Amino acid sequence: MDKLIDLERYPLHQLDSVAGQKLVAQCVDDLERNGMFTLQGFMRREVIDEILPDLLQKLKQESFFHARQHNIYFDDDIDDIAADHPAMARVETINHTLCGDQLAEPLRQIYYWSGLTEFLARVMQKPNLYPMDDPLACANVLGYYEGEGLNWHFDRSEFTTTLLLQSPRQGGDFQYRRDLRSDQDPNYEGIARLLRDEDPQLKTLKLGAGDLNVFKGKNTAHRVTKPVGDLARIVTVFSYYETPGRVFTDAENLGFYGRTNSPT
Repeated sequence: MDKLIDLERYPLHQLDSVAGQKLVAQCVDDLERNGMFTLQGFMRREVIDEILPDLLQKLKQESFFHARQHNIYFDDDIDDIAADHPAMARVETINHTLCGDQLAEPLRQIYYWSGLTEFLARVMQKPNLYPMDDPLACANVLGYYEGEGLNWHFDRSEFTTTLLLQSPRQGGDFQYRRDLRSDQDPNYEGIARLLRDEDPQLKTLKLGAGDLNVFKGKNTAHRVTKPVGDLARIVTVFSYYETPGRVFTDAENLGFYGRTNSPT
């Protein structure tokens, strides 16, 4: 695994060592203070350079083109808010998606490596975390080309793990508004302000190729701005759950990937 990941800098294989415990403690602190943490240069650049040409070709030729109108909730039926409330404003997400069964082997090795799941479990303070059993949804590579982007939304899962493979020359920035809502306060007026680009607490995070980022997206609204220029934003998304055996429904897979796991 050391050939894929900088384990000298990030000793995920020795979490009980002094260095491993220090890394976990620092990530827990970053997560508490900022709602996220980033491990810069986590994946070795030479590995990215090796796998990127094939991934770029697959994104152009084999990916699912995902264009979707949605609101920030990905849900049109919110019981306690009117359908025409500004917090329910429609936005558009456009990207190209490769599924787990289309990924380069180094990315699959990292995703399924027990050292990563154990590290994430400790940082997130979970008894265990497990990769998905869904061959499509487990890990995805998303490509955002000029004029495409991931628009404002909340995640359904408690946290999201991403690994950036290529950043555009301009744009393609990760923007977020931490703790915009809570289980007790939906903060519809605050969400409406964000959608009008009037939130002074909006933050932008610059990431580089090889950076691993973990953030709590359930109550933190976030988006990826549109890239400008000939370089796309290419990012891997890893999905983990507290219970084993998780899969998407056929309807979910069809909506996100244009195909299902069910035999035809």
